[in-house]
Amino acid sequence: MELDIRQMQKESARALSTMQATNNNIQQFNKMAHHNSQNWYMAVINWYIEKYGDLPSKAGPGKDVKLVLDE
Repeated sequence: MELDIRQMQKESARALSTMQATNNNIQQFNKMAHHNSQNWYMAVINWYIEKYGDLPSKAGPGKDVKLVLDE
């Protein structure tokens, strides 16, 4: 899957808005990213895809999330 940085940011924002913001939930992504924001975005997106079957903008509760800067 090829996403540019802005797409990764938007998809991960949708995914994160659907999960409970706990230390354990966020920490799971930190372990995968090692201080690399692009890896972190992809870890969030991959978690979401495993749970709901597609990108947050296309499946599950993420598809109903409206971002402030949506086009």
